[in-house]
Amino acid sequence: METPFLETQIRFPLSNRPVTVKYALVHACYWVLVTGFFLYEKRYLIYKASLNYFAICVIARVALLIVIAYLNLHYFLPKYLLQRKYGQYFGLVLLSILCYLLVQCLFDYYLYGYVIGPMRNSNIVEALSYNFLSTLWYLALMVALKLSIDWYEQQRILQRIVVEKLNAEVNFLRSQVNPHFLFNILNNLYALTLKKSDLAPEVVLKLSEMMEYMLYDSDDSTVSLDKEISYLHNYIELERIRYDNNPDISLEVAGNPDGKEIAPLLLLPLVENAFKHGVSRKSDPGWLHGKIHVSPSSLEVTIENSKSNTIAKEGKGGIGLNNLRKRLELLYPSRHSLRIDDQQESFSVFMKISLINA
Repeated sequence: METPFLETQIRFPLSNRPVTVKYALVHACYWVLVTGFFLYEKRYLIYKASLNYFAICVIARVALLIVIAYLNLHYFLPKYLLQRKYGQYFGLVLLSILCYLLVQCLFDYYLYGYVIGPMRNSNIVEALSYNFLSTLWYLALMVALKLSIDWYEQQRILQRIVVEKLNAEVNFLRSQVNPHFLFNILNNLYALTLKKSDLAPEVVLKLSEMMEYMLYDSDDSTVSLDKEISYLHNYIELERIRYDNNPDISLEVAGNPDGKEIAPLLLLPLVENAFKHGVSRKSDPGWLHGKIHVSPSSLEVTIENSKSNTIAKEGKGGIGLNNLRKRLELLYPSRHSLRIDDQQESFSVFMKISLINA
């Protein structure tokens, strides 16, 4: 993948530390603003001294500030402050400012005391205090700028790590659906072949269609909702064939799923759980009723199933529902709801998510 121009790393002369183009541009803009401020502040020197003294004054101030600023950023800060050597750090910063003051104040004393002469009074105390406070101010701004840039970069890196982690978790959870599903369907097919049922070829055909969906379509981040519902219909039909006691199984779809998208294999765990922990565990004909309501902005799914009153509660669903809950938290944060109602003779799950239009 090609590196964006702003993220391209460059090296300055006499420096072994690479920086990005964005870093260099931000710092360049800062020093342009600082230089502009000094040009505005010292503009009177053009008239009271000369253009040469004006240029020397501005260049000397900015150059000295640049030296102590980057000495602080690239040497004092990482070697002392970040290592919690606070006394040494502040001592060296103070020493660098004093060196700046020595050079700058001598120049100011000469400029204002002898070049400009009586047009401006020369006071060494005022010059020292002014230069000390202004230097400290610009140095603090520079440190704040660096810390802000570093914080932004750290947040950007953390955000990328979080996204990669979420994608890995989603892929892992989705991969767990496939073997779980195949295990149940192959059991169905095995039962039919034992009975030498004529329905076995139909099961193989439906299974082939479903495998095509799982192998090709479900690898995408989203799939069309109508394909997901069609996949669910095939699964229900395969499960219906499995039972001889003719359980009451129905799935109603209201609304128009065309043009809507959903994360793949989100609906299967709801129905799969209903068969595994409900219909398949009753000796008498059980029931499973599903309702899917599609609105322009949301999808609501309700799956209810019978449950034997001799089976103890197993918590809030099996592996399938637990994985579904995690996937919803990763894929639809603050955009979903999942409610489970576990009664003595029935079990129901309600899921609502915000849809993504195609």
